[in-house]
Amino acid sequence: MTPLNRPTKLLTIALGAMFMQQTFASIGRGLPAVVAPAVIADLHYDPAWFGIYVSVSAIAALTFQLGCGSFILRHGALRMSQVALVMLAIGLAACAGGQISLFLVSAIIGGGGAAISTPASSHLLGLYSPPKYAPLVFSLKQTAVPAGLLIVGLLGPALMQYSGWRASCLIMALACFAFVFVLQPARREFDADRNLSKRFHLSDFVRTVQSVTKARDLRTLSMACFAFNGLQSVFTAYFIISLVEHGESIATAGALFSIAMAVAVPCRILWGWVSSAVAAPRIVMGLLSFGMAVSSAALGFMGHGWPLWIIGSVAAALSATAMSWHGVLLSEAARLAPPGARGSATGGVLSFGQIGAFLLPLVYSACLALTGSHGLGFAICGLPALVVAFALLRPGPSARAALVE
Repeated sequence: MTPLNRPTKLLTIALGAMFMQQTFASIGRGLPAVVAPAVIADLHYDPAWFGIYVSVSAIAALTFQLGCGSFILRHGALRMSQVALVMLAIGLAACAGGQISLFLVSAIIGGGGAAISTPASSHLLGLYSPPKYAPLVFSLKQTAVPAGLLIVGLLGPALMQYSGWRASCLIMALACFAFVFVLQPARREFDADRNLSKRFHLSDFVRTVQSVTKARDLRTLSMACFAFNGLQSVFTAYFIISLVEHGESIATAGALFSIAMAVAVPCRILWGWVSSAVAAPRIVMGLLSFGMAVSSAALGFMGHGWPLWIIGSVAAALSATAMSWHGVLLSEAARLAPPGARGSATGGVLSFGQIGAFLLPLVYSACLALTGSHGLGFAICGLPALVVAFALLRPGPSARAALVE
């Protein structure tokens, strides 16, 4: 058997390391949604308040993504991946405290940690991925997100049944922290491009936003990320809660959520392959955005009489679209980024996604508080994706250029 050449070997190791990093980031971000019904029952909170937690987390993520570009360049993508894992561990540990103030700490620090993980991993993989296959490579890495949510959807309820929701948060926090040391041996190679002369300035926030708003294609990606990430946040935050309020147990709701997340794993790979070999990424994202708008509207009609298999089918369709766009969009952001600014440009595009993750859960919470129904929130939060679908699929100069590529 011919051994892997050095570039291929390094890409394989980088992909594996970033896959695991994103898996732990996904677990850290997803566990609060899984334990939320138990927290609500134990501490007698209004379910609408969980939308506030999600939105505060999104604001923190927005801030960290706008400012992390300089830190990635100075300290290296792998080091910042380790920092992200430490922050996630602190956020989960704070969540276990149970007080409102600690939940805010959890949302801010944990949300910031989850936010750093994606620009850092995108910067690293952008260095080692052949441009033609970047959508597939990034999609393979991003399958870690539904994989992590699948794990937490199955493992979270089991841990809660065995040890309670507080101990579950502490156990996952310890796992995130332990993986920091697993990554350490790879730092010498993967952080070799760090620039120690790079300094953080407050103006970096402005420059990061300008880097994506001045370029037409990056601006379109930012709009798409707003709609996609916002709907994803609503789905992951409220799907389990909505099922529990419809009379299902946490274990059943978690299992159904995990099944939906399992669908996203092959779909992310599929959309990455399609974008690399069959159709332009812009067209693929346009079709996905239309699919997620239709799926969220269908989930909006969910009622007490719906069989689980129908709810699961709609959730799987939403997962195949709203949970499966990341690799295609991130590879496009890295491709379109100015030289040496992959982390910054990716962070800029994702920052608009965090604005969506901040606003759409608030919209959902408002709908829930006003109507007492989860359906209207799902339907309304899918509308931005419908607008994006028309913007991406409409013929124009960018679309024609993408088709030529």
